[in-house]
Amino acid sequence: MKKVLFSAVVFFTVISNAQDIKFGAKVGLNISNFSGDVTDSKSLIGAQLGGFAEISISDKFAIQPELLFSMQGAKSEYSESFTGDSYREESKSKLNYLNIPILAKYYVGDKFAVLAGPQFGILMSAKENYDITETIAGTTDSYSGSVDAKDFYKTLAVSFNIGAAYSITENIFVDARYNLGLSSIAKDFTDEFGDSTSADIKNNVIQFSVGYKF
Repeated sequence: MKKVLFSAVVFFTVISNAQDIKFGAKVGLNISNFSGDVTDSKSLIGAQLGGFAEISISDKFAIQPELLFSMQGAKSEYSESFTGDSYREESKSKLNYLNIPILAKYYVGDKFAVLAGPQFGILMSAKENYDITETIAGTTDSYSGSVDAKDFYKTLAVSFNIGAAYSITENIFVDARYNLGLSSIAKDFTDEFGDSTSADIKNNVIQFSVGYKF
């Protein structure tokens, strides 16, 4: 919470000294994964969309706060076989966030800029989807389902963005960035015997987007 309040103070201080403010919208692709206490985690494809403001402090430097709906998560696969029987499961952790990046933007040239800054993500929903195929005594069955997993994840996710943007025209641009998770997104779990278990799982996302400045 202290980090959020500090960022808010810095943000409003910057606005008071702004030379120019431009608004815009963007949409893009997410390639997300988990890191930390996970095994065999694989990338999951998602989308992002939202709006932003580019607050110019000088000709080359700006602050760019954004408000983005972001589809993130990861997937995993598990299989085993024994004496002719087999079991295979594919699961997908689908986490939807409302992300608030606050980025420092520096124009290296007229069209090319680099960006870096913190991001605060608010978890909107979390689903665990699974597809299972098993063969027992020569009979194969397949089934799938989805469960609500929001209670297993923390509401706030803190991360750090670094990337670059290129202006195709005065209004249209593309950008690419890497989102490195700083805080664990997994809640501590206490079982029926009172034993507590914690896991260090972080979001990591590669993002590509196209945007338009109004």
